[in-house]
Amino acid sequence: MVSYLFILFATIAIASAIVMITHKNPVYSALFLVLNMASLGGLYLLLEAQFLAVIQILVYAGAIMVLFLFVIMLLNQESADDVFKGISIKYIMSVLLGIVVFAQLFYAIASVTNTLPVVSENMSAVGSVENIGDVMFTDYLLPFEVTGILLTAAVVGALIIAQRKIKLKEN
Repeated sequence: MVSYLFILFATIAIASAIVMITHKNPVYSALFLVLNMASLGGLYLLLEAQFLAVIQILVYAGAIMVLFLFVIMLLNQESADDVFKGISIKYIMSVLLGIVVFAQLFYAIASVTNTLPVVSENMSAVGSVENIGDVMFTDYLLPFEVTGILLTAAVVGALIIAQRKIKLKEN
């Protein structure tokens, strides 16, 4: 089952990367980049690196891509309006049917050949959240706390600068 999921996630990652590069509409390219990052998160899950998978999806596919899409739509309003105009039920159903057909094709190919390497037993403990938390809060506690203090100071400084600019504009 793991090899089938690997083939599925790898194919989605490669196809979305190719479409992202070749598409002319920047909004579609950004959406395919989100799909690529989500499929990479799935590959991290298959490698039993749960922490990296969650960070990949939350930080990159979530937060950073929201910023990218916001900037693209802010700078290019006429193409942003046309993004959802051409989507219909027929297109959605055809994409879902295509995914099912490709999944069956990969299932048939993977059942004949067993070419994927087996993940080592030691890898299950490397990327788990418990092990990362254990190392972070024992060996690297001081750098973790210093980073938290620096980020808090940066947020407070940005708020003070923003308030000062607002007060200067009011006067």
